[in-house]
Amino acid sequence: MTGRWEQRRLHIVTGKGGTGKTTVAAALATALAGQGKTVLIAEVEGRQGISQAFDVPPLSTDETQVARGRDGGSITGLSVDAKAALLEYLQMFYKLGRAGGMLEHFGVVDFATTIAPGVRDVLLIGKVYEAVRRRDERRGHKGEYPYDAVVLDAPPTGRIGKFLNVNAEFAGLAKMGPLHNQADSIMQLLHSSQTVVHIVALLEEMPVQETVEAVAELRELGLPVGELMINRVREPLLSDRARGMVRSAAAGGRARTRDLIAEDLRAAKVRVSAAMVDGLLDTAVNIDQRLELQDTEREDLAGLALPTTELPDVPGGVDAGALRELADVLRESGAI
Repeated sequence: MTGRWEQRRLHIVTGKGGTGKTTVAAALATALAGQGKTVLIAEVEGRQGISQAFDVPPLSTDETQVARGRDGGSITGLSVDAKAALLEYLQMFYKLGRAGGMLEHFGVVDFATTIAPGVRDVLLIGKVYEAVRRRDERRGHKGEYPYDAVVLDAPPTGRIGKFLNVNAEFAGLAKMGPLHNQADSIMQLLHSSQTVVHIVALLEEMPVQETVEAVAELRELGLPVGELMINRVREPLLSDRARGMVRSAAAGGRARTRDLIAEDLRAAKVRVSAAMVDGLLDTAVNIDQRLELQDTEREDLAGLALPTTELPDVPGGVDAGALRELADVLRESGAI
């Protein structure tokens, strides 16, 4: 059975800061590599989150293998740097040679990549675009793609629209030339059937609000929205029966609820006191209120009508085992 997004070649992962989008991007790359695919995972924010997820040395602008998958699959990491990309473009299109280094020395490169954010985003996405479109010209590989899939750990949802809408952001900076043509080519790829944008959210008010706004913005821009990945989902601490008891207490049946809790505790051979029962009931009320808020957030996300995967909370932190666990969930859900 083919996963919903298995055939896409460019997977863009975004989410509000703190939702774990880098971890999910790493898990997505792990799931793809587990199917025998060669995968490139790239970051554009310079935070080295990918190297931390895979527990490898900091990534550079050189493509470096960070993990292996099953059946010949592999994961290569890349940290995209706007300054390095600009110098590369200057050499590629204008053959500046040492003059490019002089521009960097006098601060021109910093100016272009900092003051002109449209240029910066074209350069950052341009490196990812090149990785997606590149062909392997080695003997015996001529015409093949070196990577079956590229996973981009993209900027957060608050900036994802501007980041991906490079044509509009770049329009006022250049009307023609190599970078303008590059922006056009990038937009063609982003709007094509090869690309999908996945969004990572938590069952909390602000991440859900940003997710709803980001989906609306991406749809307005005509960009393909893929999987909604609800991260760090915990098993409910209260059963349906327990939640019913708590709500009964909140509705005025506290005495009866206290008696039921005391009966259950005595049946479990636990010494019961009034203070213990009241403390347990108060704690249960607080938990139920948090679960109610999560139910509301889940309903808001369901209104987006997106394929959804819920990823479990990983209490021990992110390591190779955790990435494989999350990758398995992505496969089992039918996403990959």
